[in-house]
Amino acid sequence: MSFSIRRELRARRRRLTPIEQRDHARRLARQLRGQWRFRRAVRVALYWPADGEIDPRLLLRLQGAKQWHIPILQRFPTKTLAFVRWRPGEPLVRNRFGIPEPARRGYCVRHAQSLDLLLMPLVGFDAAGHRLGMGAGFYDRSLAYLGRRRTWRRPRLIGLAHACQQLEHIAPRPWDIPLDAIVTEEGVWGRV
Repeated sequence: MSFSIRRELRARRRRLTPIEQRDHARRLARQLRGQWRFRRAVRVALYWPADGEIDPRLLLRLQGAKQWHIPILQRFPTKTLAFVRWRPGEPLVRNRFGIPEPARRGYCVRHAQSLDLLLMPLVGFDAAGHRLGMGAGFYDRSLAYLGRRRTWRRPRLIGLAHACQQLEHIAPRPWDIPLDAIVTEEGVWGRV
């Protein structure tokens, strides 16, 4: 997908007013809370929103047995993501892209295959579940094991976006990992 399409989709979400952003976040949380797999999931990763991404942090208010994880950038051996267990109120530090990450690491670091549900940001999506990311490949490299072995335990992959980010069709690349579902403020595509 071309750089100009990514730029246009990012501009669409940035043009949303703060009131629209908050409304979309509330409606997104309502959509997810209604899904039984989300309610049953214990180890859930979500992202800290940046650049107009739809905000999943209202989900942090949910009580219960959920263990929340936030991605951190890994440099070695490749540019991948790991996920750190985080509780609201714990300190955060900004990574090299200016996105907050948990300051605490150590024993709390998990890889994607140990999660139940992975909520991922999208730049664009189509109704078939194809995802257009920022282009750096962090999520695709972190989930590449899914393309090699289907018997591994895997998280449900849920893309989150504003409805205005939908495209008619995205041609997947060989390294693209398909999503199980996409959730926007307007609805759910696929099976959460």
